[in-house]
Amino acid sequence: MVTSGRDLAGEDFKETLNIYGYIKEHVKISLCASHGILTHEQLLLLKRAGVETYHHNLETSREYYSRICTTHSYDERIETIRNAQNAGLKVCSGGIIGMGERLEDRIKLAFELKALGIDSIPINVLNPIKGTPLESSERLSQDEILKTIAIYRFINPKACIRLAGGRNLIADYGKHCFKAGANATITGNYLTTSGNKIADDIKMIKDSGLKVGL
Repeated sequence: MVTSGRDLAGEDFKETLNIYGYIKEHVKISLCASHGILTHEQLLLLKRAGVETYHHNLETSREYYSRICTTHSYDERIETIRNAQNAGLKVCSGGIIGMGERLEDRIKLAFELKALGIDSIPINVLNPIKGTPLESSERLSQDEILKTIAIYRFINPKACIRLAGGRNLIADYGKHCFKAGANATITGNYLTTSGNKIADDIKMIKDSGLKVGL
């Protein structure tokens, strides 16, 4: 479950805990939360409510971060990740490529995630949307996307590199990314853009000679 905004607090946070508790009791699925900047105490409460994984992207390198986000600092994001880990939660954290950053920024992010011990890394490809600050961003070439996936696999050899947002901008919805080093994908639609059909993703993976693990 994902909420918008810098963080989640007060009655909204309490209601979210109730929702997680209800889902955990009635549905046999693993729960993943994404609620921005949270304290260690809040993350402990999420775990007690049944949440297993906390999703909190770093987005880009420390040096480039201030050009993308001004509502909270890079250190606050890292602190939240450590709070989640100390609360006993698994952490999923990655970033977005194609925001005008350099390849060096992507490499620095990969090493930052390695230092934090992140084993689930989603890589999003920016989809420039009209009316947003990055609407004029130049789309990455297919080679640049594949190169980035390969670099992340090299730096984080044991991590689960997940294709995430922007897959509709990658040839064949990222089929060649699996050969470059990706070993997972988020399927279906995303928060604000369309993705690929689950059945089509399963077929693509099997046609590539790979096994599907759900």
